[in-house]
Amino acid sequence: MVEVVIDSVRVSLMSPQRVIVLRQTSGERYLPIWVGPFEAEAITVALQEVEMSRPLTHDLLKNLFNVFEARILRVEIVNLKEDVFFGNIISEVDHKFVEIDSRPSDAIALAVRAHVPILVSQEVMDAAGVVPEHDMESEPPAAPPAAGKSLPAAPAEGDQNLDVFEDFLKKLKDDPGDEEKPGS
Repeated sequence: MVEVVIDSVRVSLMSPQRVIVLRQTSGERYLPIWVGPFEAEAITVALQEVEMSRPLTHDLLKNLFNVFEARILRVEIVNLKEDVFFGNIISEVDHKFVEIDSRPSDAIALAVRAHVPILVSQEVMDAAGVVPEHDMESEPPAAPPAAGKSLPAAPAEGDQNLDVFEDFLKKLKDDPGDEEKPGS
């Protein structure tokens, strides 16, 4: 298994999907995982340690683990079939290891809250992991990259907050309704 950390949560105004970019801790490979907006928000809220007045779903799950004296040990991304990632939450209860099937986005949201490692199987990392190309523009991929493709380089320090605006401007530029009309 390869240990990863959350590098970024990417937003595109052109799609309801979000990309969670995981970075290998002992190398330069990245693993982009496309998730829905609600899952991305659950991960972002936990990363930013935003206090909510009531528990969100992943907070509830963490609380249930605690009430039943189960300890979350790690989360794993274990398989990739037909462009769908599969994950597990590994926990310990009554001195027994329990493996719980989970979508990777839910497992990651729980891992952030429980402060446990995120691991990816070597086979998944080999199949879907990408290495950034330093000379490419800094924008997220338009679609999940195929195996062997490269992820664009991370934005420069001062440009990190501009990705959303660049996507918005690109959308306006590409909108066929905005073409200049004759005589205007």
